[in-house]
Amino acid sequence: MVLHRVVEGGSNRRVVLVHGFTQTLRSWDGVVARLAGTGYEVVRVDLPGHGGSSHLRMGFDEAAAAVGEGGGKGVYVGYSSGGRLCLRLAVERPDLVTGLVLLGASPGLADPGERAMRRTADDALAREIEAAGTEVFLHRWLSQPLFASLRVPADDFAARRANCPEGLATALRLLGTGAQPPLWERLGSLPMPVLLMAGIDDPKFTDVAARMARAIGPTAALAVLTGAGHAVALEQAEEVATRITDFVDNLPGP
Repeated sequence: MVLHRVVEGGSNRRVVLVHGFTQTLRSWDGVVARLAGTGYEVVRVDLPGHGGSSHLRMGFDEAAAAVGEGGGKGVYVGYSSGGRLCLRLAVERPDLVTGLVLLGASPGLADPGERAMRRTADDALAREIEAAGTEVFLHRWLSQPLFASLRVPADDFAARRANCPEGLATALRLLGTGAQPPLWERLGSLPMPVLLMAGIDDPKFTDVAARMARAIGPTAALAVLTGAGHAVALEQAEEVATRITDFVDNLPGP
């Protein structure tokens, strides 16, 4: 099964952008606009259950492989759940991932009991989506403290609202943190450079990013961005694009 994707830009380095839960590839519009002129070939994909891939249903490992199939060889930039899938792709297919940028992402939950509790919570949230519908759920989802400083652009919200409840609910059950095989013990094996980004107003994922940087070792860099919470790419699109550009331009090779 092939993910819906959009390809833009030049023929220079390829940068693959992978969105988070409830989003679509439109959520990268602000970053993509600021990458214009870099010469990068920018590939954006819609994850299963979202946007143009709303009809697709995939488990975690299958979805990670589909991201690689849609993106090809390049630098992968993933936010939140998209970042978790990019990380899975990087450990399984390092030949495809020449560089890895993770924003507000996690290697999963190492404790089986915590994963079981998270699966139960994700299932309850999925049932809420199915019962309430997408728009009602989005207002509830975006009212979380994680997004306290976020002002969702109108175009982004409209694209999210078009997501079908069944697709989002299935994505939460199959791609949520509770369904993710933990990757903490494999971080040290990542051969490619890694940039970890988080918003300073998102202390949970700032801490996770710092722990990941220590586990990966000297090939990892950490960037904590001011003026942003969890949705750092939406809140600080210009700074995120600048960090991506600096990272990509300093990678070895052609």
